[in-house]
Amino acid sequence: MFDYGCNIGLFIDKPIVWLQNVCSSVLRRALAKTSPRLRARSWPLRGRNLTGEEDCHRRSSLHCGSSRLPDGQGTQRLPPQNNTVRMSREQQTVARARKAFNTGRSKPLEYRILQLKNLKRLFYEKQKMISDAIKKDLNKSEEVTQLHETLGIESEIDLTIKKLKDWAAPRPVEKNLLTMSDTVYVHPEPLGVVLIIGAWNYPWAVTIGPLIGAIAAGNAAVVKPSEVCVNTAKVMEDLLPLYIDKELYPVVTGGVPETQELLRQRFDHIFYTGNSMVGKLIMEAAAKNLTPVTLELGGKSPCYIDKNCDITIACRRTAWGKFTNCGQTCIAPDYILCEPGMQDRIIEEIKKAIKEFYTDNPKTCTDYGRIINQRHFKRIMNMLDDSTIAAGGENDEANCFIAPTVLRDVKPEAKVMQEEIFGPLLPIITVSGVDEAIEFINKGEKPLALYVFSSNNKVIDRIRDETSSGGFVANDCLVHYSISSLPFGGVGNSGMGCYHGKFSFDQLSHLRGCLIKKLNMEGVNNVRYPPHTPKKLSWVRFILLKSSNLGWMGRMVMVAMLVVVAAVALQRYLQ
Repeated sequence: MFDYGCNIGLFIDKPIVWLQNVCSSVLRRALAKTSPRLRARSWPLRGRNLTGEEDCHRRSSLHCGSSRLPDGQGTQRLPPQNNTVRMSREQQTVARARKAFNTGRSKPLEYRILQLKNLKRLFYEKQKMISDAIKKDLNKSEEVTQLHETLGIESEIDLTIKKLKDWAAPRPVEKNLLTMSDTVYVHPEPLGVVLIIGAWNYPWAVTIGPLIGAIAAGNAAVVKPSEVCVNTAKVMEDLLPLYIDKELYPVVTGGVPETQELLRQRFDHIFYTGNSMVGKLIMEAAAKNLTPVTLELGGKSPCYIDKNCDITIACRRTAWGKFTNCGQTCIAPDYILCEPGMQDRIIEEIKKAIKEFYTDNPKTCTDYGRIINQRHFKRIMNMLDDSTIAAGGENDEANCFIAPTVLRDVKPEAKVMQEEIFGPLLPIITVSGVDEAIEFINKGEKPLALYVFSSNNKVIDRIRDETSSGGFVANDCLVHYSISSLPFGGVGNSGMGCYHGKFSFDQLSHLRGCLIKKLNMEGVNNVRYPPHTPKKLSWVRFILLKSSNLGWMGRMVMVAMLVVVAAVALQRYLQ
């Protein structure tokens, strides 16, 4: 007879408990024969999935600890069972990062600065490896890689090192009369362990940018580069542990299963760059632990070209913004809005700019990239089905090449207008003027960026004031991303939260409100203590509502009056 580790006499008297324990023991033995990865995953119980920790606790309470007997006969204590479940690779990585964070070594400013300096050294010493990997993934030249990826990172690191002491210092705030003698300030403190999920279009810039903020704020961070950029992800996995603390800032590679397993773990903040559909899944996973998120998403960023502007310059800058990185930029102009009479001129000027930037044959131009893979190539090509090509259109599926392409007379219901293009297609939609342009923009989701070209400041102001977007740029494209003193982020469907410079530090810090009071001047506090009287209420009303209108001198006089009142009250108390 098999020994299931339970009381046989109890089984005879209590068949329900016997059946429960037999079934649980058989289940444990079957589970022990499965792979470690399968055992670490959540398993269904009563119609829902339990996390590893919750699962272990549930099984422990059901089978290993106390079992409730029927008819209210109390609790039977059963012998403990060995229900150890091996942790997945992702669980182990997060656990190590949290353990390292709990040592406190990430908090001293000197240590943060050391990590940032080491990170910058990586880009100086391993630039060739970084460029070669991106060349394989996106066909970017070494010059383009430095221009679009690493130079911005190095600049961000320099700024952070220079300003970190100021950013991390307590921030004094304005006080009211009741707290005039107190120390009141905002104290930035680390959140804990941050998950950073990067994107493939600018794999270093959008992954390391948030990491800089996480390090600066004193956090640990688990870095998950995009699996779509296979070569870059491998280089990132190999290089980061050589330069920065591999326990505090580990790299996890892999695809959807690995990302899902990471999202089952508990983090203190999740920073995701990608599309809106996945962003919703990230937010749903984070909600289970009330984990705050930063979502850098995208959308269809409009570009309105007004009749009162230099058309040549407007089209040149728009073409640069659109076809940089083969259109695979989250803030690229997604489509052009213009009046019907301007369409032909705009097409001609954009064709000139394409030839200037990428020669007559963009396929052989070293400055023109490629679509990331054939799946995205097919997705983009399918958008052309119901639109008229005015320029470009050449393609090569084997090489993931799509030439810079302009589409004319595009209808709002066309395929190319139903989702973010994220490729080198530039549709032109005609509108009657700025009024219809604003109406068209507001019918869609709020975009990550909005561009307007005009020499008329009233037109610029109208579009800015009557629309909403993550960022707003007049008479240029993309360049707001390079300014560390501007917050970069979306709104609504294009994302939430922001980063760059000090905004990265604040986004990944807890801004803790602090008030330090001394144990004296108790008489001043009498107005807040019971018994509450009309006289006390009038004092509080004056202090809270009227004192805000006083100048500096007026407040000093009020403080002096409060001190006198407190002294009189104290004297009466002592008598």
